[in-house]
Amino acid sequence: MTTEKNNKAKALAFIEKLLDEVEVEWKALGDVAEYSQTRVDASCLSASSFVGVDNLVANKGGRVDATYMPNTERLTAYEFGDILIGNIRPYLKKVWKAAYSGGCSGDVLAVRISENFKKIVSTDYLYYLLSSDDFFSYNMQHAKGAKMPRGNKAAILNYQIPIPCPNNPEKSLAIQAEIVRILDAFTAMTAELTAELNARKKQYNYYRDKLLSFENGGVEWKTLGDISGFTYGYAAKAQESGDARFVRITDINTNGKLSPADHMYVDISEENEKYLLKKDDLLMARTGATFGKTMIFEEDYPAIYAGFLIKLSLDPNIVNPKYYWHFAQSDLFWEQANKLVSGGGQPQFNANALKQVKLPVPFPSDTAKSLAEQARIVFILDKFDAIASSITQGLPREIELRQKQYEYYRDLLLSFPKKEQETV
Repeated sequence: MTTEKNNKAKALAFIEKLLDEVEVEWKALGDVAEYSQTRVDASCLSASSFVGVDNLVANKGGRVDATYMPNTERLTAYEFGDILIGNIRPYLKKVWKAAYSGGCSGDVLAVRISENFKKIVSTDYLYYLLSSDDFFSYNMQHAKGAKMPRGNKAAILNYQIPIPCPNNPEKSLAIQAEIVRILDAFTAMTAELTAELNARKKQYNYYRDKLLSFENGGVEWKTLGDISGFTYGYAAKAQESGDARFVRITDINTNGKLSPADHMYVDISEENEKYLLKKDDLLMARTGATFGKTMIFEEDYPAIYAGFLIKLSLDPNIVNPKYYWHFAQSDLFWEQANKLVSGGGQPQFNANALKQVKLPVPFPSDTAKSLAEQARIVFILDKFDAIASSITQGLPREIELRQKQYEYYRDLLLSFPKKEQETV
């Protein structure tokens, strides 16, 4: 703790020196930069040069194909170095510096520094300004629409950005470069940890599939319809408050866990008491892009599951719930699920399809030995899962701490004396 305090004290002293007696001029973003007005034909784009809002999350190039392109033949063009801003919730916080030229949908705004400001405003510096929580809060404050808020272009262009030493471009760019250097160092550390985490996840997936394939035999593949019951969830409108958390299809995260954020609630009644979750209950998403996603309920608070979820009630004398959960994350499950899913634009994976999924049950003729083997596999895979997915330990926890550290110093470095922002 003392070391951390000393590091912060040194950093604060360095920042104060860097920004000491620095004259700052605040300019509206629209004075410094402009939206790209150039249009590009989708047929001219390569397979990796289209960007939609999802790509801002994944931080990778988009795809030009019939299933992904928006319903238009013309897209806004962007250039190398342009800043791409998500223009629809929940992507209003996502900002990306373009690594190549291409086209983006209407849900992404391409912002380019104007020619007469390129000698005094660094693209990387502007990127960090627009990646800040301040810009996100400003976006949300001025967003248009209720159900699905969109960014207010006029307000975005009026967002005030600080330019240090405006009358001395050389010194201004030097200060901006130093700020960028420090923040780049933080993001590089996070990127290194993220790469390590991805490698661990690949290792985890490999050993999980290896353990569950039972290459040496001693296993029977049982259909879920023979060893489990299925119950559809409770159809009701989610509330801001209530007696129990209302677990919805969107609450299952990419790791097959219950998301800790965006809680919604429902009141407990005689009608919905039967939908209350117990420890180790299994839920599966049955429709939409997240079909087949399976989570295990490990929380200790009251919760009721919603209508687009199916609860699996496995025979406890045959299957350990956590063993099934690990199986449901594996390729062995997904190879079956992808063949059984129905529907086009809105995939459906109902109980009738789920009943056909086959699960490997070791030592099926010896209950005690079977459950012991399942527990052994769970113990091993839980260790891998903690390293790869846990938000309280392992690499995800370290990445979260690094991210908070980065955000702390970013806000310090960008905390120039601020004038009041104009109201749009």
